[in-house]
Amino acid sequence: MWTGTFPALSTPFSRGKVDEEALRRLVRHVLDRGVEGVVACGTTGEAPTLTLEEWSQVVKVCVEESRHLPVIAGTGTNNTQSTVSRTRLARELGARAALVVAPYYNKPTQRGLIAHFTAVAADGGLPVILYNIPGRTGVNMTPETIGALSRVPGIVGVKEAAGSMDQVGAILECAADGFAVLSGDDSLCLPMYALGGHGVISTTATAAPELMGGMYRAFRDGRVEEARKLHYRLLPLFRALFAETNPAPLKYALSKMGFGANDLRLPLVPVTEATERMIDKALASCGLL
Repeated sequence: MWTGTFPALSTPFSRGKVDEEALRRLVRHVLDRGVEGVVACGTTGEAPTLTLEEWSQVVKVCVEESRHLPVIAGTGTNNTQSTVSRTRLARELGARAALVVAPYYNKPTQRGLIAHFTAVAADGGLPVILYNIPGRTGVNMTPETIGALSRVPGIVGVKEAAGSMDQVGAILECAADGFAVLSGDDSLCLPMYALGGHGVISTTATAAPELMGGMYRAFRDGRVEEARKLHYRLLPLFRALFAETNPAPLKYALSKMGFGANDLRLPLVPVTEATERMIDKALASCGLL
């Protein structure tokens, strides 16, 4: 179940509130274009700025619009009990898995990370996908830690976003059979597939689901040259969507595509005009405008 392309959805806002109508259209748009599910309330969804009521609203809308495909809900915090509680709530709302980021700010040891994720898997009631993104959390989950956690009942995969192919290879070497290793770096997903990775949780797939899903399927089915061509077609979009802090570039891109306003919550701010021009050019080159 946890292989393929999973768009990390933006949370549209309008006049300070969640734009539910735009969110519903966005979910339908990506699911109609060949992806395996969606991620709600992750980094790209501005989860840290959502109230619990808004977080619940977003997960509920995504579940309602997802038909038979799975919704993965971002439930991670830097408090283990709060993460367990939010994971239980995600299950009640109909999510099929929890994306759980390594606790930020606290900077736990590797033993602390193992204890944290083991507790969430034991008590949260949903399959857990680990989320390793040291650039945001301040702590890197080592391959050995991920390998150990891959053998904990209820932990089914990792979104790996440390930016190191050496680390990806080491994770794939030591992880348990059936454990999904998913790219968290859009520009590295094709190299990860070549090493044996199982898919991607992707910001770019929210703007370009057909192209990102097509690249995964082409590689999976042995059409390597086609996958390579799609990678290079998408490369300007990868660069543009991460030219400033995610999800600010994506919010601008989606506003140009008709999926809500270019509205972020502080401390994030809209991208500069120079970045807007970069995004416009990349969207046009991918046939998205």
